[in-house]
Amino acid sequence: MTQTMRGSIDTLRTAMTGPVIRPADPDYDEARRVWNADIDRRPAMIARCASAADVAVAVTFAADNGLEITVRGGAHSMSGASVADDGLTIDLSQLNQVSVDPQAKRARAGGGALLASLDAATQAHGLAVPVGVVSHTGVGGLTLGGGMGWLTRQAGLSIDNLASAQVVTANGQIQRAAADENPDLFWAIRGGGGNFGVVTEFEFRLHEVGPIVQVGLLFWELEQGPDVLRLAREIIAALPRELNIIVAGLNAPPTPFVPEQHHHQPGYALVVAEFGSADQHHQVMTRIRQALPPLWELTTPMPYVALQQILDEANAWGFHTYDKGTYLEDLSDEAIKVVADHLPRKTSPLSVLLFYRLDQAYSQADEDDTLAPVGAAVLPPGPGVLAGRRGRHGLQRRALTAVRRVHHRGLPHPTAAGRRPRMGPFLLGSAAPALPRRWQLRQCDDRVRRRQCAGCLRPRQIRTAGRDQEEVRPPEPVPPQRQHPARMSRPRTGQQE
Repeated sequence: MTQTMRGSIDTLRTAMTGPVIRPADPDYDEARRVWNADIDRRPAMIARCASAADVAVAVTFAADNGLEITVRGGAHSMSGASVADDGLTIDLSQLNQVSVDPQAKRARAGGGALLASLDAATQAHGLAVPVGVVSHTGVGGLTLGGGMGWLTRQAGLSIDNLASAQVVTANGQIQRAAADENPDLFWAIRGGGGNFGVVTEFEFRLHEVGPIVQVGLLFWELEQGPDVLRLAREIIAALPRELNIIVAGLNAPPTPFVPEQHHHQPGYALVVAEFGSADQHHQVMTRIRQALPPLWELTTPMPYVALQQILDEANAWGFHTYDKGTYLEDLSDEAIKVVADHLPRKTSPLSVLLFYRLDQAYSQADEDDTLAPVGAAVLPPGPGVLAGRRGRHGLQRRALTAVRRVHHRGLPHPTAAGRRPRMGPFLLGSAAPALPRRWQLRQCDDRVRRRQCAGCLRPRQIRTAGRDQEEVRPPEPVPPQRQHPARMSRPRTGQQE
């Protein structure tokens, strides 16, 4: 068996332009390394593809040899979806090109491109794609998982702005998926579930943003938590779509703009970003500080690309991380009480709790457009860090469980509606140091509640679109779904990351 596989690897190397890395190769450990240091998996081989044709060769090889496929773009998946033991990792890192057509307001990004490259290329023309908030994240995994960030209220999710994609399907064919070409495949990769193929190129619609945006950061001590959350609830509900606020429970960073006596102090923060009028940002900041004077604050204009990078260091490679999230119908007094009770008990200075408002453009996708994410309110993941001793990290878990008990009553099942709600939910998220056995709950989207049918069960095994997630609430009856192309494997969680 070993001799047969070695011969097959030689065949793969001959057929591919890019290199094939095996466990005995000196660069193997670096090639299998992923963002979350808690993931330590050893694939049988890593195919570092130089083209879509290389990807097609690797997919066919894996099918012929019965190997599970994982797809590596930015390798930023919290669950390590881009690598598996004894499988074949398709590494897209060489497919990192980005091109921009400013007249058509379109951008193309390879399946291995990072957000930093996409942001830099588009901002050269005063344009942007709505993407995530950590610039070393991969474009592919973020987009296929939905893609939420600063511009979500203004322009929707990353997946909402996908115009077309180049996809290598299970049979090794390279196809274009768009509204006017292979529309079922296009529907599938935008929320129909995982395992449809490997996306090697994305084409996005662009929006006018920046290049300078207005940013404000205000911080309060823990005792003011209930007042901060009530104020945030009041202000965020009336925000124009050009302005976004993220609410955070965290420790103040030891940076120059934070007074030294408040370094590492636990508390609550509002991050206020304006992508339209500076006067509008000033008015909101004035209203906040007059209603509840902060312990300290920072207000400054900055380039949009800088805003996209301000969380990079806190989310750097090499930390042991996990996260958990949930939907909230509203930031009610009862939910605020639960959060205010649990946040002071956290012991890791690098664990964070985040609230996102999901409304405006996020909620305006048409019924036949993307399916991810769907539902009322969600909590997105943010990374935490293993810092010294592990501490009582179960506190965050109990807090989120308590919040869900309060607010999950009566929420529509995502697949029941087939679209996002016309309402303004909150997304609540917690990230903390890794436990010996990780508990994870990710962005709630249609891929979690995967609708299985006989046509989805295939012997070929590949993990591409979708996120490793747990159910947010008990499953409910699922209505009939559209027909879709055969998937590449049995339905299992995974993501092109």
